[in-house]
Amino acid sequence: MGYFAKTLKGIGYMGALRAFMIGIAVIKVAILARILTPAQFGVYGIALLVLGLLEVLTETGINVFLIQEGENVKKYLSSAWVVSILRGALIALVIFLVSGPVSEFFKNQAALPLLYLTALVALARGFVNPMEVSFQKNLQFGKEFLFRSSLYIIDAAFAVFLGFLTKSESSMVISMLIAATIEVILSFVIFKDKPRFEIDKNKFLEVVNRGKWITGAGTFNYLFHNIDNIVIGRVLGVNPLGLYQQAYRISTLPVAQVGEVFNKVTFPVYVQMGNDKNRIKSAFLRTFLTILAISLPFALILLIFSRPLIMIFLGEKWLAAEPVLKVLAFFGIFKALATSTYGLFLSIKRQDIIMYSELLGIIGISASIFPLIHKFGLVGVGYSTIVGALASIPPLIIILPRILRNEKV
Repeated sequence: MGYFAKTLKGIGYMGALRAFMIGIAVIKVAILARILTPAQFGVYGIALLVLGLLEVLTETGINVFLIQEGENVKKYLSSAWVVSILRGALIALVIFLVSGPVSEFFKNQAALPLLYLTALVALARGFVNPMEVSFQKNLQFGKEFLFRSSLYIIDAAFAVFLGFLTKSESSMVISMLIAATIEVILSFVIFKDKPRFEIDKNKFLEVVNRGKWITGAGTFNYLFHNIDNIVIGRVLGVNPLGLYQQAYRISTLPVAQVGEVFNKVTFPVYVQMGNDKNRIKSAFLRTFLTILAISLPFALILLIFSRPLIMIFLGEKWLAAEPVLKVLAFFGIFKALATSTYGLFLSIKRQDIIMYSELLGIIGISASIFPLIHKFGLVGVGYSTIVGALASIPPLIIILPRILRNEKV
């Protein structure tokens, strides 16, 4: 099977997976939004902010490293697993230590028990067998579809069940912990290659050293996507935070998922293409135009039907999110087009370019968010995300043409 056919097949499977995940997420949120309040979603959002920040600050880039290494995966397996376990333990410890100060920062003590539960999620995730990456590495996207969709169903089912049972935001974190535990078990049942808790110092350091750019890029990406949440939670409170986060998910999740699908598939395909620059150029241009063709109609739908979409998926008490939802529709387009280049940069081991792009995005949103939030409120935060997205683009458009012309970068 040729690369184009493999790419189409992979995009088909991953597209189906993302569509399935979005569908399940929409159903889950639609149900829980009628059980829980925006403030409860805001408290849950605080817990996710802390977990997400610590995960990206300690991101080792293991999956990217293992894909880039070609056939050398097995010799790095145990070292990669030890790195993952230590990372999970570190995240859990830090969450326990900062739970009190974080609750004070957001002026919400309800976040404290939720943060403790979130620490356990991080700890469990650290024990996942790194061989999961073989799905993506070997372009086995059909198997990944079955694996990931099963975990997502488990997460959503427990969240809804526990939500009905407890009427508490903790239901969403407990469901994450259950899904993470099941993933660990399945990762050792499904894959015949199993890591052992042993450290090869040289391989350990190689994994960590190669991952530093992924750590930087991930950290900046997280900050780019969460500075707005942090500022809203601090300045406006948990109720506006809950409204904003759901508007953000509705307006950007589908488009962002499309970008992630293409990156997930094209990254290993670009690696397999090696030095065949003509094929790489053709594949990239097709990917970019396809994402553009998907993003524009979706943004138009959000602009025209924002109110009925909120009524259908969230309910009447969430209508205050409508103005910012419309603004975020434009942000979704710009960010999806920018991230469509990431798979190509990763394939040539230029993670640093992604990091610099995300850094400029952070500068853009940081410089604009406070003036805009004071002038326009919640909608102003949406405007600042657009400023940040546009600011992240220059390094991409400067370097990208050189890669496509097969020049050294």
